[in-house]
Amino acid sequence: MTTRLNETDVPEWLRQRLLAAGGSVPFRTYMGWALHDPEHGAYGSGRLQIGRRGDFVTSPSLGPDFAALLAPQLAGWLAELAVEMGLDLEEAAGPKQAAKAGPRPLALVETGPGEGELALQLAQALAQGWPELAACCELVLVEPNGGMATRQRQRLQASPLPCRWLRAEALAQSPCTGVVLAHEVLDALAVERIRWDGRHWRQQRVTLSQEAGKPESLELIDGDSLGPQTEPVLESLGLWPPDPRRGPGWATELHPELAPWLASCAAGISRGRLLVIDYALSAERYYAPQRLDGTLIAYRQQEASGDPLRQPGSWDLTAHLCSDSLVQAARQGGWRLLGQRSQGEALLALGLAQRLHGLQTPVAGERLDLATALARRESLLRLVDPAGLGAFHWFAFTRDSTPTAPSGQGRPPSSLPPGPAPYPGSQPSGESPLPLFLRDP
Repeated sequence: MTTRLNETDVPEWLRQRLLAAGGSVPFRTYMGWALHDPEHGAYGSGRLQIGRRGDFVTSPSLGPDFAALLAPQLAGWLAELAVEMGLDLEEAAGPKQAAKAGPRPLALVETGPGEGELALQLAQALAQGWPELAACCELVLVEPNGGMATRQRQRLQASPLPCRWLRAEALAQSPCTGVVLAHEVLDALAVERIRWDGRHWRQQRVTLSQEAGKPESLELIDGDSLGPQTEPVLESLGLWPPDPRRGPGWATELHPELAPWLASCAAGISRGRLLVIDYALSAERYYAPQRLDGTLIAYRQQEASGDPLRQPGSWDLTAHLCSDSLVQAARQGGWRLLGQRSQGEALLALGLAQRLHGLQTPVAGERLDLATALARRESLLRLVDPAGLGAFHWFAFTRDSTPTAPSGQGRPPSSLPPGPAPYPGSQPSGESPLPLFLRDP
């Protein structure tokens, strides 16, 4: 018989783990356990559900429009890579190549694919809109959590592209050429919580509280002070020297797992692009004195909570990205920033306004009942709502590619939109063209 835990109870698995660690661990360690432990973590066990009826909503769970708007950007990048490789798409998509075993020459890599919904929608969009390109592509799903991978495999049985599931280490052993998509992934990397005590920055720890006469509970406490080796990082974020506007008790997050994640991602891509889509703030806004307790938040069953110690392993824990930290870590990992934009601006550049207009004036032969049109309109507007999903940021990076293929070798499929113009007035010849989502609508 299973015992139902109260919200303040400490799960036995976590209790034993904390005791084995001496009674407390850094918050970063606790967050990793609570999310990614294979048996007990919210993601690792597959307990969390994503979607309208799940624990939280993402852009693709609102319908296929998000993937349809994103697909031209990904297709454009894949076509650029085909040209760089000297790949003839007609020949590569022909029957002789199709009969060959092994990976296809181009890959769409999604890290942390959630329910697999976006991967499936993008595969379908590529197969429908760019069939030659799709015939040269495979889906590579990088999913460290077995519980989530099980559901992804079931959903992606309908994928028109071949699928492979790999861990990041395995991908690094055999790097591919392609586009990496990290949609709402990096916000689930474990963060370091730090707190200013009036004299020092201190690492916060999660501990077992064992007060006499009270049941055991979890508590967030101050641990050791951060050493002088952290001062350059703190200074780059505006947290050092101390600012009197940040009084004792002011707390926030650092993102130490960004650099290893981006380096691992680069190791798996010999040539390609990376698109990060996530909640993000500049260092100036993230660490503003008025932001007293960082951005850490928990989600479950469409409910948000400011208590990250509540029912460990049953809630999603997430923190915004610091865009300055992300760009710096990407540069160190071998990625070059192409540009960044809010999701609202990006989707407008990719044709969201035209899609909204199309709901009012459907093309000849298309029948769209009023209820469906209104539901799609609401979903499209939610994608660009600056108080919600529209506040996401898109960051485009590239891995420095080899010189462009000689003239006549390789060509993008004729169904692709014309290539975007290079960076106005500042881009040397031979560099990657400006991504579609950074162009003016």
